[in-house]
Amino acid sequence: MNYLFACGGTAGHINPALAVADRLLKLDPQGKVLFVGTPDRMESELVPRAGYDFKGIEVSSFSRKMNLEGLKFNAKSLKHVLSATGKAKKIVKEFRPDIAIGTGGYVCYPVLKAAAALNVPTLVHESNAVPGLTTKMLIADVDRILVGFEASRAYYGDPRKVYVTGTPVRGEFSALTKAEAKAKLGIPVSEPLVVSVWGSLGARVMNERMAELIALAGEHPGFRLIHSAGKNGYDKFVENLKKQGVEDPAKRGADVRPYIYDMPTVMAAADLVLCRAGASTLAELTYLGKPAVLVPSPNVTNNHQERNARVLEQAGGAKVIVESDCTADGLLGTIRDLLHDSVTLTKMEQNMRACGVPDATERIADMALEMIRAYQKYPEIPRK
Repeated sequence: MNYLFACGGTAGHINPALAVADRLLKLDPQGKVLFVGTPDRMESELVPRAGYDFKGIEVSSFSRKMNLEGLKFNAKSLKHVLSATGKAKKIVKEFRPDIAIGTGGYVCYPVLKAAAALNVPTLVHESNAVPGLTTKMLIADVDRILVGFEASRAYYGDPRKVYVTGTPVRGEFSALTKAEAKAKLGIPVSEPLVVSVWGSLGARVMNERMAELIALAGEHPGFRLIHSAGKNGYDKFVENLKKQGVEDPAKRGADVRPYIYDMPTVMAAADLVLCRAGASTLAELTYLGKPAVLVPSPNVTNNHQERNARVLEQAGGAKVIVESDCTADGLLGTIRDLLHDSVTLTKMEQNMRACGVPDATERIADMALEMIRAYQKYPEIPRK
């Protein structure tokens, strides 16, 4: 069978799709997978790196501003969408998918719109508690909407279309124990590891805080740190470190990277994670049972990251710090307090794991196969 995926923009949209693709090919080794995304975003690198075929189409975002500037921007974006939908139809006709699956990003709209118009079964996964613009635009077109949280069902007019599945996590995240992962990274098992990641592209404010934290922690911080500065923030981060007298962060136990490509290994090795509260990241944390200090992004629609973070905080799996209240000194103090309290850390691990949906990937893959079996064959897309 042929499986078409649409995703893009951030790793939080891409990784769930990769997880489901991996699972589908495990169940259907003769199957074929094609990913569609934008040619200049992360998907164009991460998808081929994972071993899957990729086609790029240009898609523009939409502005939420209702002024003249916003209307002009959206008029241009609409032209791009119409063009992208035409290109997506061509891809669908050539690939002849048995199902089309979208996991987030503006590219999902033209691809799933085209697939639905050509009678291909379609489903879209919305990992955030509150539906994004793309998901809202697709509600009338797709066959099923998959959500990560039970509470999310209330945001959709037709609950019969909505299925609670959780958010997929790639199988690699369970491949190693903490001890095995630390050994792979060359870190003694007895040495605490803190992982700091604030988005695949970087986050200016939190990069500034982490640079201050590394400088403040000194040459004997009491823990190892792996920090992802993001592809757009790495150079500035290194510059900020030098301004604060840190020429070589490795001498302070800090491994600073533009992006963490071996994320399953790094996360498995972590004793504590510092991060945003995107749904995909939280799914990974709950899947692994990793205690976390969450600093939700304040720059998201409907403040959905803080809503997600508070759920885990109330469950006892995470500490939440609002970005405006986050200082390097306070964050360093929180890290050290938690790392020196093994009882609290253990409870947080247990509570975090209890919040997860460990079989989300399997649920979605099984649903996709069930939809394919139930769907009729279509004259619009001749099958071999």
